[in-house]
Amino acid sequence: MPSDRRLRWLWWALGGVAGVAVLAVGGTFVYIHFIEGPAPAPFGLRSATTVPATAAPSAAATNPGQTAASTVAGTWHMVSGSQAGYRVKEVLLGQNNIAVGRTSHVTGDLTIRGSTLTAAAFTVQMATVHSDQSQRDTQFDGRIMDVASYPAGTFTLTRPISLSPVPATGTIKTYTATGDLTLHGHTRQVTFPLRAERTAGKVEVTGSIPVVFAKWGIGNPSFGTFVTTQNHGVLEFLLDFSQS
Repeated sequence: MPSDRRLRWLWWALGGVAGVAVLAVGGTFVYIHFIEGPAPAPFGLRSATTVPATAAPSAAATNPGQTAASTVAGTWHMVSGSQAGYRVKEVLLGQNNIAVGRTSHVTGDLTIRGSTLTAAAFTVQMATVHSDQSQRDTQFDGRIMDVASYPAGTFTLTRPISLSPVPATGTIKTYTATGDLTLHGHTRQVTFPLRAERTAGKVEVTGSIPVVFAKWGIGNPSFGTFVTTQNHGVLEFLLDFSQS
């Protein structure tokens, strides 16, 4: 009899452990898929069709002698509406999830001479990058990115980009950018595609830069066995520029 009671207690204990595991996984599934909801979609250019029909015509339209290249030449400064952040795939208690953090604290400018982008740079204030989870943000600010020691992430274009032929207003075009990306106190050269669109009075640029954490001295964001991530993610951005 004592051995039977011990056997029953063992089965009860195992059943309890299994039940807790099921509740943990099931609760995580419900939270991710029904409470937290899907992650924000990757950045995309705002459609040119949203430009009001009453918008002022371009300089090239009012002055046929002025080329498209001459209307974009000059210095462009980043304006409100610009955003940057990260996107990383993670597994939370066996459930796939996408972690996204973003900020609007982004500054920068670009210079166009003729039909060539000769200089461009932007800076992200890392302590302002936030996700939908305060616990994730605490890890990001501390052990992962150490924003107190490395407060800014920067990108600087190192190779000019030919824009010729300069696209008409409302036309989206893809280019290849090469430059230096500085994160966590480390600088590495990166090459990546970006998309640009000239609208009424603005230039909008979007893209994403693959980041293998170890290359920038960033520890893997995984947190024990509770949250695991891939060894890479992307830095994504949507930047608005206005000509000075």
